[in-house]
Amino acid sequence: MAQMNLLQAINDALMIAMKEDPSVVCFGEDVGHFGGVFRATSNLQEEFGEQRCFNTPLTEQGIMGFANGLAAQGSVPIAEIQFADYIFPAFDQIVNESAKFRYRSGNEFNVGNLTIRTPYGGGIAGGLYHSQSPEAYFAHTPGLKIVVPRNPYQAKGLLLAAIRDKNPIIFFEPKKLYRASVGEVPEEDYQLPLGKAEVVKTGSDITLLGWGAQMETIEKAAEMAEKKGVSCEIVDLRSILPWDVETVAASVKKTGRLLINHEAPLTGGFAGEIAATIQDKCFLHLESPIARVCGLDTPFPLAHEKEYMPDELKTFEAIMAAINY
Repeated sequence: MAQMNLLQAINDALMIAMKEDPSVVCFGEDVGHFGGVFRATSNLQEEFGEQRCFNTPLTEQGIMGFANGLAAQGSVPIAEIQFADYIFPAFDQIVNESAKFRYRSGNEFNVGNLTIRTPYGGGIAGGLYHSQSPEAYFAHTPGLKIVVPRNPYQAKGLLLAAIRDKNPIIFFEPKKLYRASVGEVPEEDYQLPLGKAEVVKTGSDITLLGWGAQMETIEKAAEMAEKKGVSCEIVDLRSILPWDVETVAASVKKTGRLLINHEAPLTGGFAGEIAATIQDKCFLHLESPIARVCGLDTPFPLAHEKEYMPDELKTFEAIMAAINY
């Protein structure tokens, strides 16, 4: 085991994948000798050369078109979109090409070896264009998988699983945790299951569900609630698409309450999909309405970032409202 922050864990996973398979290539804006804007790809070009880790022009649509082509001819591309906010110029390539390539041919050809890495979320004073959480846009697209780690251990294991999975995957990395989250990470190769939620903490009164950086917020809110005698079960969804309905439903049937926390805006956020499904699966077990604690329905505000973020105080208030319903 070694102490790693989130960036080091991601870099370690990339290093392992590229050593294991010579068809793995890593590319994006400034990812080469510079190591990317966050240094996630540091030392990869020095280790594997400019043919396998290289810079691209500043064109997200071009990056993804190139990635689709590489994957279609058998390579294992890992494409970096420098910020998730700038994934939208590549939206057509991802949802109309990456996601549908297999279906077009009846599985005669596919781009299943494709992994898209991108940092998402607020908490770094990034303002409107460097703080968004766009996972729900892609959750509407069959043919993709969406994965979001919460800490370094999860990041390495989930990223290695994503690179080796035979489906195109968007791997959202919580950038505010890049250097803030440090933990014990095995130095050897390991994978964590995609599409499987993890019960982080067991409890009996309410299920708290989230992913990525918001898991830390949920844990802080749970500590506050437990001082009031509320037993909280905490579940990390980990994969947005596919998402683990069975684990979440089993938890809610036990606790009778569900609170979903995500940083993206409330309207159209993935919490709505979870709430509808769990209401259908667990209706007779529910003791209170399913609660959502989310970002606001506004562009991400630089000056009011703290007010925008669904923090532990908002989450604690929602927990107590559900308990006292």
